[in-house]
Amino acid sequence: MVTTGPAAALRVVIGEDDVLLREGVARLLTDAGIAVVAQTGDARELVSKALAYRPDVAIIDVRMPPNREHDGLVAAVELRRRLPQTAVLILSQFYDPALALQLIGDHPEGVGYLLKERVGDVGTFVDAIARVAAGGSSLDPEIVARLLGRQLPNDPLQVLSPGERAVLAAMAEGRSNLGIAEALHIGAASVEKHVTAIFRKLGLSTTDRQHRRVHAVLTYLRGTDNR
Repeated sequence: MVTTGPAAALRVVIGEDDVLLREGVARLLTDAGIAVVAQTGDARELVSKALAYRPDVAIIDVRMPPNREHDGLVAAVELRRRLPQTAVLILSQFYDPALALQLIGDHPEGVGYLLKERVGDVGTFVDAIARVAAGGSSLDPEIVARLLGRQLPNDPLQVLSPGERAVLAAMAEGRSNLGIAEALHIGAASVEKHVTAIFRKLGLSTTDRQHRRVHAVLTYLRGTDNR
């Protein structure tokens, strides 16, 4: 996955069977300076094109031909296996945290899951693409909100305070510390304090900071899944 360089240098492939939406996304990205190197409406063809072009990011719908079930998700998982340097950004009409967790597996780096309605917010959409290309994660705020509202009898996040859980939820959306501070209307120092406490309480203290952020998100997903 790309770790340096501006968003304008990013190369993407698009897998979306709705022609109008696919063309619209391609136009938005092109106008934003992102190179759309290939696009298709079929999951199998998407895999072939991604293998041929080796893009920085594959943007993929969940339900696509040939079976119109979760073919896009299957393609995304295959690309994660065969092209580990290509980030994956799933677009879906559905609030399905279980699908997000299935895609992420044990490696949350370079994965995003957004609702299709976010495409209209070009800034958010482009930011999500750049974020996953750089090895981060980007989860839709609606999915994060639903996860945050769930309760588990053995919730691994029970050790976190309400403030820390709110910061972790914002982190799961892919926000930077500055973005978290702005979203929660708290100071940057408070965010840093919460982030440090989250890493310590979840036992994420031996790897680099970006790595810890994505694994904190993974712990968040696992701790709120299947309820």
